[in-house]
Amino acid sequence: MFKNKLGGALAALAAAVALVYACGGDDYFEEYDTKIAAGGEASGGETAAAGPVINVDPATAATVRGVINFEGDVPRIPPVNMSAEPDCVEMHGGRVASDRVVVNDGKLQHALVWISKGLEGKRFPVRGDLVTLDQKGCIYRPHVVAVQQGQAINITNSDPTTHNVHPLPKDNREWNKSQTSSAPAIDYTFPRAELKIPVKCNIHPWMQAYIHVIEHPYFSVSGEDGSFEIANLPPGAYTLQAIHEQLGEKEIEITVGASETKEADFLFGS
Repeated sequence: MFKNKLGGALAALAAAVALVYACGGDDYFEEYDTKIAAGGEASGGETAAAGPVINVDPATAATVRGVINFEGDVPRIPPVNMSAEPDCVEMHGGRVASDRVVVNDGKLQHALVWISKGLEGKRFPVRGDLVTLDQKGCIYRPHVVAVQQGQAINITNSDPTTHNVHPLPKDNREWNKSQTSSAPAIDYTFPRAELKIPVKCNIHPWMQAYIHVIEHPYFSVSGEDGSFEIANLPPGAYTLQAIHEQLGEKEIEITVGASETKEADFLFGS
């Protein structure tokens, strides 16, 4: 009797799930995600802060900038093995170095720097700059990107081969989409704040990138010279955090006054 009731309940659940997909599939979840991005209920992660949007006065806005330095021996990571896909191998003239740890003249690239404490409960306008994640040479470029919660990421394919874009979040909805060389860009907005979302390609398993989704607009990703800049910041006391996928996290306590530009350098090492 119990097994029959359990079987009936499972069958009803399966039918309900099937009905959701039959009646809209991704559209159903995209509508739910839009609600979350607007500050609605959520089952996990951070939703958009409630309350009025704060527009920072440019006359008093502060700036934090600096460099991510690296000392010691750079971790030795095997080169990318594309031998399973000759078309990808042909796009490179030889050995393809890993982009997991990139150090140029003692400067660390691909580190997220963001205000981790000091802006809790505050709501700011969504950034309007274009953030693009491209697939070129069978590699995600750049290796790390960051967007504000509610800001779209533009995913493109510059290769003559098909790729599969597959983010693997914990607090946002997992999805994957094939993208041919002639396909239009994929524009996607993550509704929940979440750090270190891995992105893979199911067709080319060595391809990996990371997306950081930040609740507010105060973040930057270090460039080839290790530099970063966070502008238009309200004066105040903050915790500035640097995150690198392989090397961990560092924090600096800073206080910035009205119209002040504060220098804040980080040091990572092996």
